[in-house]
Amino acid sequence: MSTKNIFIKLLLILSLFFAACSDSPEIDNETMLDGDQIFDPSLYNPEQYLVSLSIDNPSSTQKNKSVIIAVHGYSGSTFEWDEFRAFSAINADILISQVLLGGHGRTYEEFKKSTWKDWQKPIMAEYNALREKGYTNISFAGSSTACPLVLNLIKEGSIGDNGMKNIFLIDPIVIPSDKTLTLVGLVGPMLGYFEATNTTIESNYYYRFRPQETLNELLDLIDKVRKDLQKGYKLPTGTQLKVYKSIKDDVADAVSAVLIYKGLKNSDNLPINIEMLHSELHVVTRLNGRDDVTQKDRNIQQQVFEDMLMRLMQ
Repeated sequence: MSTKNIFIKLLLILSLFFAACSDSPEIDNETMLDGDQIFDPSLYNPEQYLVSLSIDNPSSTQKNKSVIIAVHGYSGSTFEWDEFRAFSAINADILISQVLLGGHGRTYEEFKKSTWKDWQKPIMAEYNALREKGYTNISFAGSSTACPLVLNLIKEGSIGDNGMKNIFLIDPIVIPSDKTLTLVGLVGPMLGYFEATNTTIESNYYYRFRPQETLNELLDLIDKVRKDLQKGYKLPTGTQLKVYKSIKDDVADAVSAVLIYKGLKNSDNLPINIEMLHSELHVVTRLNGRDDVTQKDRNIQQQVFEDMLMRLMQ
């Protein structure tokens, strides 16, 4: 029997099997972000998370202070940058906006119908609001999917010359580690959603169920960013970028860092800064809620935080 015929029969079997499955997951509303009772806290108290809302009339000193827009990844929430905020409060005098991606931090159904452009909108909304209030020292920190979202903004010219001082990319995903993700378009409609393994704490801050529609959006985003990087482009004048990439993690292939290094240059055509971390965690800047966190993990996290703050205060 030919390989093609075997593949077709396998698809038929899968189709019949999953046809009997519900495309709506069983959600525990009391314990899961996916439900209708737990929401991201920034939706209730946005002024506690966004600098543009927390300070009505910034002084000239505040306008010149370093302010960083910190953005989480796909299926996550503002929780992802809580540890950086806590570390910075003790070790630096900076302002932090923790931005919630569009469609996130709400119910499963709201997440399901969101697009990657929806995810991106709050980033630009906060950036523009800070600019309008006169802040002059704005930087960006993104983890995982937040990285291709901001890379797309750079490519599209949404962030102009001298508009952003530093960009920090934590485990950017351009090439996924799990190559079966590319099959989402094929089997996704049959499955409806994919289930992640979250700890009890993580279930409050990360979606356990990933709608196939949003995974297709993620694939569309990283495919676009990959093609742009293959063509090559430059950072705006006055912007420095550094990538912190785990040598091995189960979400973002290390090749992602290579593609960014090859495809993105500083405005003077010099290479950008890449630091490979001896870690197997995806987004080591977030350790809270994980199982089996080691002292090595905490040391790497502190090293990254200290390096970021050093660059912000230069």
